[in-house]
Amino acid sequence: MREQSLVRTRRTTLLEGLIIVHIFILSYFVLRATSSISRWSTSTPRSALTTISDMRISTYNLRYDSMPDNITVQQSLASLRDPTVAPTYLGLEGEQPWSTRRIKVAQHLLHAGVVMASFQEALVRQVNDLAELLGDDWAWIGVGRDDGKQAGEFSPIFYKKSVIDLVEWDTFWLSNTPFDVSKFPGAGSLRICTAGRFTLKSTPTPTTFTLLNTHLDDQSDAQRRLGASLILQRAKYEAYAHPTDGPVLVTGDFNSASTGSDSGAYMISTGALPPVALNATFVQRFDVPKGELDGFVMRDVVASASTIARFAVGGDFATFTGFASPGDTSSFTRIDFVFGGSNGKWTVDGYRVDTSLTDDGVYASDHRPVFADLTLSN
Repeated sequence: MREQSLVRTRRTTLLEGLIIVHIFILSYFVLRATSSISRWSTSTPRSALTTISDMRISTYNLRYDSMPDNITVQQSLASLRDPTVAPTYLGLEGEQPWSTRRIKVAQHLLHAGVVMASFQEALVRQVNDLAELLGDDWAWIGVGRDDGKQAGEFSPIFYKKSVIDLVEWDTFWLSNTPFDVSKFPGAGSLRICTAGRFTLKSTPTPTTFTLLNTHLDDQSDAQRRLGASLILQRAKYEAYAHPTDGPVLVTGDFNSASTGSDSGAYMISTGALPPVALNATFVQRFDVPKGELDGFVMRDVVASASTIARFAVGGDFATFTGFASPGDTSSFTRIDFVFGGSNGKWTVDGYRVDTSLTDDGVYASDHRPVFADLTLSN
């Protein structure tokens, strides 16, 4: 009897051991599968990206501060509702003041875990508010387009200092005289491009890269085509002048869809149409010798993402929605982009257009934020 009991005990112990091993193996593969599909969830933090040479960037047209008031950031923070109490769902309609929208913009970017954020339509108050809300670990570059200082809209680039170092930066105007504060004839507004070289502080080798951020005109197709041509020339020069650097990236609101009658700027950027003639001084300053980087264009990162893994691309398409009532898609279009240079040194691991509408009915902007996960190399 004692021997039979010992045999039964050994069999039970062996069975339990096999069960534990099977559970361990199953758990391992479940975790592997889960991690491979959950990397690009809305709440994925920056620390969850696989290597330190990865970075999550965004581009976001903020809608300028068209309804200015004297409400401070601290007053907006103090008036935030109790998060345990349901709001009046869709209780607000249409455009709301920047003082109402700014908290939502900052919350969204911080929760998404971006380390670089390009903006458009930001007046100086909006730039300063975002600097306050994002915190001391953030810095920014840019100027007001109307005077090269603080007047008019900025196209600023914000970057997280603990992850990225600034190397150098400048601004040029998207006109026939790019080095002067100037407007293209027939354009609705002055238009600029903010150009920066940065270093992603990765190990073992940091990666230096260029980012150009812009906002093309909403009224003049000729200006958009000129602006795209100037930016393409500058991007090509940066790739040529810094051959040991990483990639050249372009972000912005192009006011130009990828197809249709207003697609000229997009098509020039991506090589489907030739660039227009440029200011001779600009071409001389950013000259690329013939035979160097021939055929250089910008690649739409969402197209690259979709060829790698369509699952890595979020479900929303339109980047402009307006302030229309939910369900009204009449204004929906995709005009905000992230591009990478065709000389490579970048791969896209995820792409997402996120909502700017919250349950209370507030649109943080009439545009949606666009996020891209990129891996850089030298």
